[in-house]
Amino acid sequence: MPIQILSDVVAAQIAAGEVVERPASVVKELIENALDAGAHAIRVEAEAGGRRLIRITDDGSGIPSHEAELAFARHATSKLQTIHDLDHIQTLGFRGEALASIAAVAQVTLLTRAAPENAGTYLHIEGGHLVERRGAGTPVGTALTIENLFFNTPARLKFMKADSTERRHIDTIVTRYAMAYPQVRFTLAQDGRVTFSTSGNGDLADVLVEALGIETMRDMIEVTPLDPHRPDLPPIRVYGYSGLPQLSRNTRSHIILFVNGRHIQDNGLGYAVSQAYHTLMPADRYPVAVLMIELAPEDVDVNVHPTKAEVRFRAPDAVFSAVQRAVRRAVIAQAPIPTMTPPPLTDPLQESRLTASYSPSWDNTAAPIEARPAAPSVHMPAQLDLDLPVYDSGRYAQQMESAQRLRTPDPAPQSQTFQQRPRTLPPLRVVGQIAATYIVAEGPAGMYLVDQHAAHERILYEQFMREQATQQPMKQHMLETTTVEVTADSARLIEENLPLLASIGFDLELFGNNTFRVQAMPEILARQSPGEALVTILGDLEKGDPLGASTLEAQIVLRVCKAAAVKAGQILSYDEMQGMLRQLERCEFPRTCPHGRPTMIHLSADQLAKEFGRI
Repeated sequence: MPIQILSDVVAAQIAAGEVVERPASVVKELIENALDAGAHAIRVEAEAGGRRLIRITDDGSGIPSHEAELAFARHATSKLQTIHDLDHIQTLGFRGEALASIAAVAQVTLLTRAAPENAGTYLHIEGGHLVERRGAGTPVGTALTIENLFFNTPARLKFMKADSTERRHIDTIVTRYAMAYPQVRFTLAQDGRVTFSTSGNGDLADVLVEALGIETMRDMIEVTPLDPHRPDLPPIRVYGYSGLPQLSRNTRSHIILFVNGRHIQDNGLGYAVSQAYHTLMPADRYPVAVLMIELAPEDVDVNVHPTKAEVRFRAPDAVFSAVQRAVRRAVIAQAPIPTMTPPPLTDPLQESRLTASYSPSWDNTAAPIEARPAAPSVHMPAQLDLDLPVYDSGRYAQQMESAQRLRTPDPAPQSQTFQQRPRTLPPLRVVGQIAATYIVAEGPAGMYLVDQHAAHERILYEQFMREQATQQPMKQHMLETTTVEVTADSARLIEENLPLLASIGFDLELFGNNTFRVQAMPEILARQSPGEALVTILGDLEKGDPLGASTLEAQIVLRVCKAAAVKAGQILSYDEMQGMLRQLERCEFPRTCPHGRPTMIHLSADQLAKEFGRI
């Protein structure tokens, strides 16, 4: 095939592959154009996940009539003139590729009017070709309608995700720009329903309430700019909001960063935010943060990525340090000291079964450091009832109960399901408990130390998987109507996975824009609030294909079992320990928890004899 120059249409469609990845890419480019035009109000409408229709309406400066067609030409822009302008870009867009790329793969209608003009301009473009141009009456600003995206590139349509997935990506884009520009009023309507809106009053906190939810915002603290700690470093302002240490997630996707009003993805800065919580948060958990980073335009290069999602800093170490210092100072100065509070004691029998373990809870009052107590007081919460059936309490328990046999009814017979499962461990007899964490047991082959948390995880995991196999998930129906409000993108994620959530025991119903009514939840999560349970599951859904599990369902089950299993530090009664061991003996894989950690350590009789010098 001879070398030839591609036609403008083919070149535009190739360029569109870099700029227009999905409908959310179109929304991003058009919002950036509206913001660069000085818009104070932006309305985004989408249908069928943006595949059928996207409409962006703004009240910006508009496009002059004589420049309307030129705006759709490749490399046509009003935001820079020379190569030197790239060194201090102060606009979101600058390449002049977005409109040309979008018009090449969609049917586009432009309705615009510049402020000095008495009438507006109407353009209709299909596949990069101008079909109609005429005058039209319209207010100052611009309305762009994108219909039938990728109608002339069917190969791209094959790679489109489900409408619910595309709606979620659009939600994410709109909420990100609303955070970066709180002074602009944003409205998002998907399939005729408003899912997100802001007031445009300039208060970032108000936007975060709409974007993250009021419950999350209650646990956020303000991050304020700090002076450079060295005079030779460039001035860098870092401000926004970051979560208290107890507000954590299992991925870094909730660390949202902006540089000069541009949303970016930077693993290094995400790590800087995580490092600010060093020793305050478990290593496998990540904070929630929304941070604005401002520095001189000449100190950051935004022209390093096709979608401008990544940037390059002239002094990356200085930016890293500024982010880490600002967040760390806010967390240390404003995060409260944890106080230990017991759950209410309603049963007099519980009061006599107090344990030496405790669970931290956070007081939301941010007292100065010098006013805080030197050490928290420790209270003793009541032991939880594990409701573990005891099929054989062991010889010791039988001897202790022999005096009461005439007055005590026989225990319930073992279920057929339990009896039919083969034994995978030798019979174990409970000896005691160490550190309220490990069960000491005796077996025919020696001594066993059993991790009670890992063992209970294994029991719950296999129980749940058996229920899944019979397609009969155990549900706990709510006695009262309970609603849970989530963020816009989380709401789309839940809608997308409603069948999956129903398969594990959640019964959810959309109840407003981003609110769900919880009618039932998995029985083994019944002790958690519906909001906490949903946050736990959402963390796994956001990861997509999880590591360490063959399917998303299996990963969710792992998370469910981890949340519901008994914890280290909880004192168990003899019957509870014996019941746990009896169930563990019948598990298919009793020696490891679902995460791969060992459930027990075995010391044989020969090993014990050797340690005591008997061999």
